[in-house]
Amino acid sequence: MPNAFGIRTLTAIAMMLIVAVAIAVIDGAVQTSLIALVGGIAAVLVSAGTGEPTAEPVEPPKPSRKPPPVDIDEMIEAIIEPVLIIGEGRVAHANSAARSLLGGHIVGEDVRLAIRHPASVEYLTSSRSANHGPINLVGLGTLDQRWEMRATSMSDGLRVVHLINQTGSYAAERMRVDFVANASHELRTPLASILGFVETLSDDKAGEDPDVRKRFLKVMFDEARRMQRLIEDLISLSRIEAEKYRVPATPVDLAELIEEVQGELADVHDRRGLDLVAQIDAGVPPVAGDRAQLSQVLHNLIGNAMKYGKAATPITVRLWKDQTNMVRISVTDEGEGIAPEHLPRLTERFYRVDAGRSRSLGGTGLGLAIVKHIIERHRGRLDLNSSLGKGTTASVLLPPFNPGIPESLSSKSHENVTEQSVSG
Repeated sequence: MPNAFGIRTLTAIAMMLIVAVAIAVIDGAVQTSLIALVGGIAAVLVSAGTGEPTAEPVEPPKPSRKPPPVDIDEMIEAIIEPVLIIGEGRVAHANSAARSLLGGHIVGEDVRLAIRHPASVEYLTSSRSANHGPINLVGLGTLDQRWEMRATSMSDGLRVVHLINQTGSYAAERMRVDFVANASHELRTPLASILGFVETLSDDKAGEDPDVRKRFLKVMFDEARRMQRLIEDLISLSRIEAEKYRVPATPVDLAELIEEVQGELADVHDRRGLDLVAQIDAGVPPVAGDRAQLSQVLHNLIGNAMKYGKAATPITVRLWKDQTNMVRISVTDEGEGIAPEHLPRLTERFYRVDAGRSRSLGGTGLGLAIVKHIIERHRGRLDLNSSLGKGTTASVLLPPFNPGIPESLSSKSHENVTEQSVSG
C-alpha cells in the first residue's frame, strides 16, 4: 500500500478520519461526519493521483543480435585474382583463381610446396614480410607470366596472400622500350648511310667523277626519303593514338573513297596500277569515320598488296554489306603468302617477315600498326588471313553511319567490336 499511495497520502486519510470522528462526537451528526469523511478521502485520492510523480515505463531490453559467422571460402571466392589464406605455414583457404594458377591440391599443403617459387619462400615464412612491401615473381604459372605478391598479417595469426597479374603491364612496358629502340635504329641506319656518302663525296677524287657523284647522290636521296617516310609514319601513329578515344561521327562514302585511292595509286604505280580490280556492291551505306584516316588505311592495305603480290596478278578490292549490316572492305593479292607464325605479329610496330625485302620496297614497318590503330579508333575490326603460295587477304569491318546515335553512345555501342583476329 505505501508504494501505491505514498506516505503523505496515508497521513492525509488518517487525519480526515480523526476529524470525522471528532465531528460525530461533538455534534452527534454521524451522517454529516460520514459525508465529510468520504469527500475528504476522495479529494486526497484525486490530489494523490495528480500530484504524485509516476514512474516512466521501462521497456524490456532487446535481445542482442550477433552477426552471422563469415564464410571465408565464400568471401575470397568473390575476388577475381588469386587469394590464399595461410595459417601455421599451410594453405588454409584458396579461391578458385588461386587453385587454377597453382593447382587444386594446394589447400592444406605446406605453403612452400604450394607456391613453388624461390623468391616466395623467404617472403612467406618470414614474420616481417608484411612490412617489406610486395615482391615480384617471374615465371609463376607459365614462364612468361609476372606476378606481384602481397602478404598481410591478421590479428588471429592468419596471413592473406594476394597475387596480382602484372604480365600485361610488363608487356606494355617492353613494347614501349622496343619501340623506342627500333625507331632509333630505323632512323640511325639511313642517317649513317647519308653521313658516310657525304664524307665520301667530300673527297676531291670521288667528287670529280660525275658517275660516282650521281650514284652517291641517288643513294643519299633514297635514304633521306626513307627517313622522311619513317618520321611521317611516327607522327601519324602518334596522332592516331592521341585521338583514339574520339570516335569519328562524319559520314564517309567508302565506294567513292576506294575509287579515289585506286586512281591515285594507279598514277604512282603505272604497271601495277593496272592490276587493281574493284568490286563494289550497290547500296552500301556510308560509315562514321575520318575520311583522311580511312584513306590512309586503303593506301596502306592496297599498297602492301601491290608490293608483296606477284607481278601481273590481280589485286581485288571488295566493298559490301554483310549479313550483320556491318560494312566490309577486303583487299586480296595473289602473292607468296605469309606463314601462320608471323600472322599474329604483323600489326606490331617495326615487325617484318622479311626485313631486307621490306626496306628495299620502301616499307617502314609501321603500316599495319597504323591501320590497326585507325580501325580501333573507328570501333571496327581488322582480320588478316593468308595461305602460303596463294596470297593474303586483309579485311576491315566497320559500323555503318547512324545519324540518330550521338557520338558518345556510338562509342559505347561498338566498344566490344574492336579486336584483331588472324588466321593461317
